[in-house]
Amino acid sequence: MAEKKFARTLVTAALPYANGPKHIGHLAGAYLPADIYVRHKRLKDEEVAFICGSDEHGAAITIQAIKEKTTPRAIVDQYHELLKTCFHELGIEFDIYHRTSEPIHHETAQDFFTTLYNKGWLREDFSEQYFDEEAGVFLADRYIKGTCPVCGNPDAYGDQCEKCGSSLSPKELIRPHSTLSGSQPVLKPTKHWYLPLNEFEPWLRDWILKTHEKDWKPTVYGQCKSWIDSGLQPRAVTRDLDWGVQVPLEEAKGKVLYVWFDAPIGYISATRQWAKDRGEDWEKWWKSEDTRLIHFIGKDNIVFHCIIFPAMLKAYGGFILPDNVPANEFLNLEGDKMSTSRAWSVEMQQYLADFPGKPDALRYYLCSNMPENKDAEFTWRDFQARYNNELADILGNFVNRAAVLTHKFCEGKVPAAGESGESEKEILEALRNIPRQVSEHLEQFRFKAALAEAMNLARAGNKYMADTEPWKTVKTDTARTHTILNLSLQVVANLSVLMEPFLPFTAKKIQQLIHTEEIKWKELGSTQLIPEGTQLEVFPILFQKIEDSMIENQLEKLHGQQKPEAAPAQPVIPIKPDISFEQFQAMDIRVATILEAEKVQGADKLLKLKLDLGNGYHRTVVSGIALHYEPENIIGQQVSYLANLQPRKLRGIVSEGMILMAEDPETGALRFVSPLPKAGEGATIK
Repeated sequence: MAEKKFARTLVTAALPYANGPKHIGHLAGAYLPADIYVRHKRLKDEEVAFICGSDEHGAAITIQAIKEKTTPRAIVDQYHELLKTCFHELGIEFDIYHRTSEPIHHETAQDFFTTLYNKGWLREDFSEQYFDEEAGVFLADRYIKGTCPVCGNPDAYGDQCEKCGSSLSPKELIRPHSTLSGSQPVLKPTKHWYLPLNEFEPWLRDWILKTHEKDWKPTVYGQCKSWIDSGLQPRAVTRDLDWGVQVPLEEAKGKVLYVWFDAPIGYISATRQWAKDRGEDWEKWWKSEDTRLIHFIGKDNIVFHCIIFPAMLKAYGGFILPDNVPANEFLNLEGDKMSTSRAWSVEMQQYLADFPGKPDALRYYLCSNMPENKDAEFTWRDFQARYNNELADILGNFVNRAAVLTHKFCEGKVPAAGESGESEKEILEALRNIPRQVSEHLEQFRFKAALAEAMNLARAGNKYMADTEPWKTVKTDTARTHTILNLSLQVVANLSVLMEPFLPFTAKKIQQLIHTEEIKWKELGSTQLIPEGTQLEVFPILFQKIEDSMIENQLEKLHGQQKPEAAPAQPVIPIKPDISFEQFQAMDIRVATILEAEKVQGADKLLKLKLDLGNGYHRTVVSGIALHYEPENIIGQQVSYLANLQPRKLRGIVSEGMILMAEDPETGALRFVSPLPKAGEGATIK
């Protein structure tokens, strides 16, 4: 089947929550790949809109305002401006960076609710919700704290434990208490409106599982499949809260739209504002079949963008659906999960302050190390090595050498090109092929591969100059030297455009120095981008080396700012009788990755897991962890797998081995036993 051609592309990046600064993991997860993709589209003169904005509603912001003795408005005003500034300084150039607190958003979100309500899609139901009798209010999930049933963290919220990452409901918490009064809340009935996701299940199964198995990332497709196969449930679209979009019903006083419902509508309201400012029709971006919609997100937002938001759009009617959702995995930091609350992160504004004038250094490293299909690792020493050995020694060296030699031998003017010979064959072939390869990778959301190909042109340029040695030929053959330098400068010009999606600040600087600011992608491969006689500016060193002291300072800062966690006292667990070394050797324990997870019908405690042991080899295991983990939250989790345990049948399913779990001695919670950092699938555990 021929690939569909689109007239325009609408690109959205996940709305960051405006309750604090964001770290570089967020940048690598959604915003940098989106920006690279959009810049490439713009260079190709394609019609594209890049939409984002601050997510400014929800209980977390109201709780923060209470703690800081201020207002939710003051909180979101502060962090909206911070985020907007950081994105701009890192070269993330949205067409609009909007706010969900703007009137046009409230209007758009209320229209969505009203339309779904009038069409009969929203169902009223009563549920028991915790009520603070001292404060006299129903408590949103984030207003409730207690002990996490999974990891024992005493400060888990009613919707999620920020220590272990488990999704929770308030009723699962041990010893819950209100964050408003500190008292123990009581359960009382309250009315809410629900979106019946279960009724969209057949349509979602057709649209996702039959249509997007080949073009969506395995993690995205797998997580969606796991959710759908587990059975979708109605989901409340309202909550009892005073900060947010008011529910547009007379009988819903004191209720607002649940933030998960109103936040994705922020893409639409932002587009409306952007189109209004430009005097054009916003509907062609959201309701025209020749518009391609792409959501850039992190993997923690897959379900909202692939299942829930599309169901909302389908229920409303007339909207296009996302063509692709290239969600990235997580970026870890120095061997541990990045977390602002634990002070184990590198925040965007922190990097900008500590490395002034080096936004492209971070963009380069994050792209070359992007967590596209599995979690990636940020280390400061690898950042330094990649910057010094690749950006400075390969790209910077070639560009500066071509410019310096032109100033030295040709008074800084682009010399005339002579006849190409055998020596030019390799560089000319690279010049013809690499731009096409880079473009193909970018269109398929393979950003690491695209950047690697772009760098290959710089490598080819260095090799060409090393092979032809213009500093020697100038003594005997001036025309030959001019040919070498002309072609080298043409490669520099090509590189300045090729690198623009990845390194926009560096690209612009090079283009200003060689006076080629208006070159487009379709011109790449040409050897006539810089006219003969063009006077080059004096080139500075593009990439000043990052010294060891700068990296040591970052490591000291990171370890110094981390908040220590007091280790809870653990009871002594009796050790089982000794076994022989031969008995231990008989156990074949491997590293495996969970590809699929689903609940076993009729068994509350069991999950059916599909494990990847590498090289295309898969195993099925039935594990008693369903009370501790939701299936959709463990896709991609690495586990320790006992591979040579005799298979046995559980609930009609043959379980081929066992995954190893650690049991918390205080809470009984089960935790995965996983390698850190990640190991290759099939690696043996000794």
